[in-house]
Amino acid sequence: MGLVRTPEEIESIQATLSAPRFTSAEMLSVEFLTRPEIVERVLPPPLEPAEEPLVSAMVGRWQSNCVGDYDGGAIYVSAAHEGVEATYVLAMYMSTDQAIIFGRDIFGEPKKQSTSGLNRAGSRMTGWIHRGVRLIDLEADLTTDNGPVETSGANFNFKAQPASDGSGLEDDAILTFAEFDMSLTTSLSGTGTVRLGGTIHDPLDEIEVVEVRQATYIEGTLAARCRSIARTPADEFLPFAYGRLDYWPALDTTGARSTDPSAVALT
Repeated sequence: MGLVRTPEEIESIQATLSAPRFTSAEMLSVEFLTRPEIVERVLPPPLEPAEEPLVSAMVGRWQSNCVGDYDGGAIYVSAAHEGVEATYVLAMYMSTDQAIIFGRDIFGEPKKQSTSGLNRAGSRMTGWIHRGVRLIDLEADLTTDNGPVETSGANFNFKAQPASDGSGLEDDAILTFAEFDMSLTTSLSGTGTVRLGGTIHDPLDEIEVVEVRQATYIEGTLAARCRSIARTPADEFLPFAYGRLDYWPALDTTGARSTDPSAVALT
């Protein structure tokens, strides 16, 4: 193994990157409705709102064939593109740099580092994401056992690179479509609650919880694949690209730090 990979190493790397598998997955999710105008505001073009303003908050942990063991969570917003419905990954949080780099560079997932927890006691489960404050807080009472399930899912993401001079984006954003074949050994459902917190870096509290639909918990294996499907002009995607990142002015430690009380330390 060296700083310049051999042809054999490149072949092995590409085989891994093109067929990622996430095993021993445990994922607790709570689905809820928000306001249609919120969905319209957070979806970048060319994505369009789905029939319902449905959002899902998830906390989980995984093993993998590509990034080791990790845990984290995400916020997903129902969306559509050219008649295909899937979820747009609005925010995503992970515990390791390998999981962050892989998801951000390959799929375009808006990953940031965080701590998280997932706990179960009988039919009751809790899950949380912490990054400066408690950003996602889930509780569930899972009373329905749906048994083993073979199913699938899909996500929209965007790959975008900030310009080298710090002004705008280097190029247009690329819309990606990630598909997941899921072989689930456990599938539970029931009722739940979700609370979203926020900071100047992670304003998840802007997503209003109007009506909780259901809570679900799954265990199993996810086999993933991803492809690029469209492009968004750099100037159109720029507000969304900056919204996916931390608010850099609030991280000034030179003496001119913002006095905004929401500009909390990321600890």
